[in-house]
Amino acid sequence: MRQFGLIGYPLSHSFSKGYFAQKFKKENITDAQYDTFPLENIHLIEQLFNQKSNLFGLNVTIPYKQQVIPFLDSLEEAAAKIGAVNTIKFIDGKKIGYNSDVYGFEMSLKPLLKKHHNFALILGTGGASKAVEYVLEQLNINFQYVSRTKSEQTITYHEIDEHLMKKSTVIINTSQWYVSNIDIAPEIPYQFISEQHLLYDLVYNPEVTLF
Repeated sequence: MRQFGLIGYPLSHSFSKGYFAQKFKKENITDAQYDTFPLENIHLIEQLFNQKSNLFGLNVTIPYKQQVIPFLDSLEEAAAKIGAVNTIKFIDGKKIGYNSDVYGFEMSLKPLLKKHHNFALILGTGGASKAVEYVLEQLNINFQYVSRTKSEQTITYHEIDEHLMKKSTVIINTSQWYVSNIDIAPEIPYQFISEQHLLYDLVYNPEVTLF
């Protein structure tokens, strides 16, 4: 039996196990199973590798998309440039990291873009934000990172004013901590959003967020 699964912590928000169970049944795949592996510490992944000798692939979610890299043998091009991995394939004993967020985000964003969508706010600085940054650079869309903590690369939510909101016609939420409380949303001045704005939420569960 081929073993697949998801690593991260916590995993209560994920519906990956049910999704793949349905997929395997629909496609009559009888030699594979998919499980979730909540790891309180990324170093526990070595124990998982040793216990599951039949691993064929893993998905990686928060907070390990970056932390998992030292435990892999190699990275494909996009994952290496981004510095984040969300998929691991086991090939001939080697653990290879990929980033499918890039393809998924780009293919879903491009049909929505118009000429005035030329500057973006990226809300959050985790692993998923790196894929967003990569795609925006490919699409020649300038951007500004927003975080709860100020740094050389980021501004805080309280620094977003009317001028920046009007300029930032694309706003992308990558901040997964909102998953833990569906009754809150990123603290941006929503009163300045117009019909010119495009808001994109990477949070997939719940399907409709407050954002």
